[in-house]
Amino acid sequence: MSFTVAIVGRPNVGKSTFFNRLIGRKKSIVDDISGVTRDRIYDIADWNGKTFTVIDTGGFVPGSADVFESGIRRQVELAISEAHCILFMTDAMTGVTDLDMAMAELLRKTRKPVFLVVNKVDNHNRQLLAQEMWSLGFKELFCISSISGSGTGELLDAIAALVSTPPPDEIDLPRFAIIGQPNVGKSSFLNALLGEERNMVTEIAGTTRDPIHTTYRKFGKEFILVDTAGIRKKSKVNEDLEFYSVIRAVRVIEECDVCFLMIDATLGIESQDMELVSLVIRRNKGLVVLVNKWDLVSKETNTMRQFETILRAKLAPFTDVPILFISALEKQRIYQAMETGLEVYANLRREIKTSELNEKMLEAIAKVPPPSYRNQLIKIKYVTQIKKEYPLFAFFTNHPDHIKGSYKHYLENQLRALFSFTGAPIRLLFKEK
Repeated sequence: MSFTVAIVGRPNVGKSTFFNRLIGRKKSIVDDISGVTRDRIYDIADWNGKTFTVIDTGGFVPGSADVFESGIRRQVELAISEAHCILFMTDAMTGVTDLDMAMAELLRKTRKPVFLVVNKVDNHNRQLLAQEMWSLGFKELFCISSISGSGTGELLDAIAALVSTPPPDEIDLPRFAIIGQPNVGKSSFLNALLGEERNMVTEIAGTTRDPIHTTYRKFGKEFILVDTAGIRKKSKVNEDLEFYSVIRAVRVIEECDVCFLMIDATLGIESQDMELVSLVIRRNKGLVVLVNKWDLVSKETNTMRQFETILRAKLAPFTDVPILFISALEKQRIYQAMETGLEVYANLRREIKTSELNEKMLEAIAKVPPPSYRNQLIKIKYVTQIKKEYPLFAFFTNHPDHIKGSYKHYLENQLRALFSFTGAPIRLLFKEK
């Protein structure tokens, strides 16, 4: 499993601000009012070539019968059980509080690495105040400022040192993850494909808690299938156990090659599905969309073509994605789905000869040259593919920083038109020649 880091701490110490800095964008809500982060937030962070999942455990809702027992203790215990490393965040301005001491008592019992992070240290006086935190009894203490970023580099270096590069599998098989919201039919699909009751199937959403790995060896095909716990909308994530099954699903996306996003044909694609699509693309994974329960849809009011048109409009700009209409219950097109997954995997790993790449792409560039920059012509002289687990291309040009987004989109479309990359995200780099 991928490395997981949990940020814990009492309310209003700056956990969400630090989380946003780690992932490089504003995802957690930041407010001066304690308890704003009601739902736990998760995302992927990168540092010096190391990738890890970050959990912002958020605050708790003040005013409950027993604030510590009902709020912080539950969050910390779950963080200890699920995370590989814990960041215990405190506030230099307020010093050590009773909640800090109670949390420290819990954290000292774990054998997992705990980094004591003193936030809001942005001047010499606060640096002196932060020394009080040594009384909490942890060996590793880092003084940072979530807002300015001061001191975060040293902390990230310490985290990255714990993240090991996983060894290659003894058998290099394609890894397919089945993802989607609860009760869309993921386990039924897997059982139908394998011809056995490999996973428990019930009418209760969220039955599958942990990712289940199954090796598929039939009809001359061999790959690893992973059925993940259903991913709910955050407003519905009330069970702590269910939330952390979501974290496990995020890890599976990180580790797999191709994701099968399963949606319910009777409901259509929802915002949570689009969040998953975004995560799959950001992590450079292949994507196949499976519209399940198609047998329950009235063909008089909704045809495949109509449904697919709406679906592709919502998936834009990544529209070069296979969409299959299946029924796990009736076993309609389930084997075609696997064939498509293998094709997408091949597209992910496709390598284009440099001579062929330059011949075709430079011709396309000559037909539609890049827009000039301040009356200076932008010339792309050479294209090469960089060896990666996904299609990555480097374009050598005289003005790499001034290639417009619209022209980058044109180049990607040309790569897709000239070569087969359906279902695979394409990444472009521009370097100065």
